[in-house]
Amino acid sequence: MADNLFLGLPPPSATPPHPVTEQPPPAIKTKSSPAPAPVLKSVLKRDKPSEPQAQAGTSVPKRLRFKTTMDASETQVIEAMQKIASHIKNPTKFGKASKLALQLIQAGSIKQGTSDSFFAILEAAMSSPLTCTEPSLRADYQALFSAAQDVTDCFSKPQKNQLASWTIRAVVANDLYTDDSFVFSKAAGRIKEAISSLPVANEEDDTEEAAVLAKDKNEAVDDDRDTGNMLSEASPQPEKNEESDPFGLDALLPKTLKKDEKGRGKKEAASLSRKSEEDSKRFVKSQREALILCLEIAARRYKIPWAQTVIDILVQHAFDNIERFTSHQRDAIGKLWTSIREQHTRRKQGKSVTGKLDMNAFEWLQLKYANEKISIRHAVGDGGKRRAEQWLG
Repeated sequence: MADNLFLGLPPPSATPPHPVTEQPPPAIKTKSSPAPAPVLKSVLKRDKPSEPQAQAGTSVPKRLRFKTTMDASETQVIEAMQKIASHIKNPTKFGKASKLALQLIQAGSIKQGTSDSFFAILEAAMSSPLTCTEPSLRADYQALFSAAQDVTDCFSKPQKNQLASWTIRAVVANDLYTDDSFVFSKAAGRIKEAISSLPVANEEDDTEEAAVLAKDKNEAVDDDRDTGNMLSEASPQPEKNEESDPFGLDALLPKTLKKDEKGRGKKEAASLSRKSEEDSKRFVKSQREALILCLEIAARRYKIPWAQTVIDILVQHAFDNIERFTSHQRDAIGKLWTSIREQHTRRKQGKSVTGKLDMNAFEWLQLKYANEKISIRHAVGDGGKRRAEQWLG
């Protein structure tokens, strides 16, 4: 009986009881929580569209971007260039205007249809020739005219020549202000090449160069007078022709037409040749003036020891090719060469540019205090005359 494990238990029933299904515990009723409120963010910061929405094919709004000059039409680009040209003349606005012009170059907006408008920007920038060498504008001028070398294929031949002379002023002349000896020597080499490429000046250049500017100013007045005279002379001609040829039969004659066309063609060819000659003379004149400016800047930097040898060679090269400049410019080069030669002889004698002997800091202080009267009591006394010894004891 002790081994009976089922002692005291009820007998098993015939039908098994229904299985008790476990029910989940009743949900505790809580207050309905509202949907999470969206977090307010700045308008400038927008979340990127989630990947599931992109995969589901839902339309995701794209970001709005500023329309670049690549997408702008040619008329819009020309209007933008005209605005830049109007502001780039002002030195205070040159920095922003030059950066906008650089963006046009980088965007590829300089083409045959817009090249004249872009050249007007460069012309406005160089309206004052000496502004490009100001310390606050040197870097912007160098960046603009260095980038303009990439679009020279869109310019005409006179425009290329003018851009070359502007580049000497805006890029090469500003390279002479550098503290890098390599950049300085490279700029000096470019100046030497430009001097060697100049034509030899003759007596006519000395007189014609002074008359070119006056001729340019009077050309507009002369053209207006010529057009007025031509109109006044042409006005009575129809009455005479009507009287001599009332039926207009002279217009049917081919000989007169051919003669008139040949005469017009000769006049146009002569005017084009004159214009090309004037453009070439103007280019040579501006090239010479830009090179003289570079020589003057280099001569002013002769106080720098590492630049003295390069300046000696540069000014000597200009003096050896002095026949390529006009009479006034030859005088300026002669004065520069005399000044550089004097300083060069001082250097050989061991003297500095100011004429004094070269010395280090110790020698300079030794020379300064050699004749000074210094008190033995550390600046007490009257110039070292020992007048204050009685009360000091």
